[in-house]
Amino acid sequence: MARRDRNQRSPLLSRLDVAVSPYLFVSAFFLLFAVVGLFPLLHTAWVSAHDWHLIGGQGDFVGIQNFVEILGRERFWRALANTISIFLLSTIPQVFVALAIAAVLDANIRTRTFWRMGVLLPYVVAPVAVSLIFAKVFADQSGILNAILGTWGFDPIGFHSDRFASHVAIATMLGFRWTGYYALVLLAAMQAVPRDLYEAALVDGAGRLRQFLAITVPTIRATIIFVVIAATIGGLQAFDEPRMYDTLGRGGSDRQWMTLSLYLYELGFGTQKSLGLAAAVAWILAVLVLAVSALNLLIARRIASPDVPRRERRGRKEVAA
Repeated sequence: MARRDRNQRSPLLSRLDVAVSPYLFVSAFFLLFAVVGLFPLLHTAWVSAHDWHLIGGQGDFVGIQNFVEILGRERFWRALANTISIFLLSTIPQVFVALAIAAVLDANIRTRTFWRMGVLLPYVVAPVAVSLIFAKVFADQSGILNAILGTWGFDPIGFHSDRFASHVAIATMLGFRWTGYYALVLLAAMQAVPRDLYEAALVDGAGRLRQFLAITVPTIRATIIFVVIAATIGGLQAFDEPRMYDTLGRGGSDRQWMTLSLYLYELGFGTQKSLGLAAAVAWILAVLVLAVSALNLLIARRIASPDVPRRERRGRKEVAA
């Protein structure tokens, strides 16, 4: 009788196993995300609604007063403008240069493994070391770059005193660190493109550039969108490079290159030690990242497949006819 009961229960257990097992397998990620991602996010929202001091702890409930105070400060808008400027100067070249490097590495070149490992070396170097080295390269008077410009008869550039020049320097650091990583991500997608497509295009007389634009880019569209979004998030949250660009780490004497992340750190752990204001800046930065990422996703999809809706409508009409 017991054996019969086990046999009768086995179909039910099998159905439960099929239905529940996938959720159990992925539950570990969601539990970890809830602990280290969702809870800090909700706690930051709670802190932003209070007069919370780093030493004194939680104070009175102030609602949106922290956001109103932040939006009324001139330094916040200066940090926002710096963040957007550095983001544009770093992200756009990163994507195009990464695409070019990935296309070269995907070609039939010698010692491909060596070059693929070489482009990843800047990514494994500590960001602090990269910032310290480039701070010397972009020094105002004694830097390597100014020394090269001096030999050509150009005046030295104030990479720390000039606002735009400091943005170019920090954007160069970000590009040096991340371009190789994005190139390998794009290269992995290019390796999955069927080679018979290139052979057919070669028979039709298409050159390498035409093959790249007509076959490679549309095929790896999803990976390009991922790289654009990842570069957007990294560019808007830049902290290590502007923090280590000078010895004080405050974004310049006039906050020429202070980013929102650096401003957040200054509010929470600087002279004010106001975690409520810092949390408000953190949420503003999060909304900015989400908005720019969504805009990049929309633009990338429109550029990659501008005529897809038209082809779909045409196909539906043909099927209906």
